[in-house]
Order: sequence, then structure tokens, then C-alpha cells
Amino acid sequence: MTDLVLYTNPQSRGRMAHWMMEELGVPYETVWLDFGTSMKSADYLAVNPMGKVPAIRHGEAVVTETPAICAYLADVFPEKKLAPPPGSLARAAYYRWMFFAAGPLEMAATSRIFNWQVPEGKSIAAGFGSYADTMAALEKAVEAGPYLCGEQFTAADVYFGSAVGWGMMFGSVEKRPVLEAYFGRLTARPAFQSAQRINDERIKAQKA
Repeated sequence: MTDLVLYTNPQSRGRMAHWMMEELGVPYETVWLDFGTSMKSADYLAVNPMGKVPAIRHGEAVVTETPAICAYLADVFPEKKLAPPPGSLARAAYYRWMFFAAGPLEMAATSRIFNWQVPEGKSIAAGFGSYADTMAALEKAVEAGPYLCGEQFTAADVYFGSAVGWGMMFGSVEKRPVLEAYFGRLTARPAFQSAQRINDERIKAQKA
């Protein structure tokens, strides 16, 4: 038993948090939940009233929402260097793109999936402006590279990169060369591959 617990499902955004766990390289427990059953149980609703994953428990602390999980873990394990120094220019980029992925990118991708249209002339009222604006910002974020904060890989790359990668896979993010190259650098990381293997094996076990 450890004081760090991940609640997840292999076919969910929990894979993002799982990747973060593997980047940390510290002991943790995985609690696998199923949609509609254990994810909606009274025990889990006490952890996350939304009945969604991922969530983590760290001692008595509970954190939900994937970007919050990534940012929290980077802060409580500073020796892993998954966040730039506070007050630095790199830290500014870290916050900027972490929250951009959680806000404008999330909304732009959702609107594309469900074919939601912002009325003509109303883009100023939409947090993501327009889909084209969002895609242009994504390219801007990664064009200097190799990571969002320059040479340092951070928790922002885990969340932002996952959102970009999943989006390209499911069609909510356009496949542009600079985005594909960026995501390719991320998928080469051993921790990413380890998290994918763990989740893929869980899916196989469920089907067996």
C-alpha cells in the first residue's frame, strides 16, 4: 500500500494521469473503475462527486481534473523536475499552455466533435475564439520546441501533449506536421510507453 492512489479506467482520460504517474517513477496504487457501475458507486462518489475519472488521493488530499492532477503532482514531487522554477519565463509558459489546453483547446475540440457552431460575429464571446485561432495557437506553442518550456519536459507536456495526441487520433485536432512531430517526441518517452502498456494490458484482461 502507498499513500498515492490513482482512480482510472483504461478507456478514459485517466491515461493522461497514468502517464504522469509513470513520469514520477514513485510507488502508487491503481484502482480500476468501470463506467456506470463502480465509477458511480457511493465509495467513489465520495472521492469525485462527478463520478468521473481520473482522480488521485495523496494521503488525505484528493485531486480531480487531469490538468490539476498533473500540476499538483509536479509540485509535491519537485525533485522530479516536472515543473520549471517559480517565477521563471519557463514557468510562465508552463502555466500558459497547461491552462490553454484545459480551456480553449478543450472547448474547440468539443465543439468540433459535436459540430457546435459559434454564430457569425460572436467569436469574441467564445473562450476559444474560433477553431482556426486555436489551431494556430497550438502550432505557436510547440514550434520552438522541443517541449512547451524549451528543453525541459514538464507536466504541461503530459496534459497538453495528451490533448493534442488524442485530438489528432479522433479528429478534433488537425494533423499538422509541427504537432505530429511534437507528439512523436512525447510518445518516444519510456514513461508514456509504460503507461500505454499498462492500460492496454488492462483492456486485454477485461476481454479475456
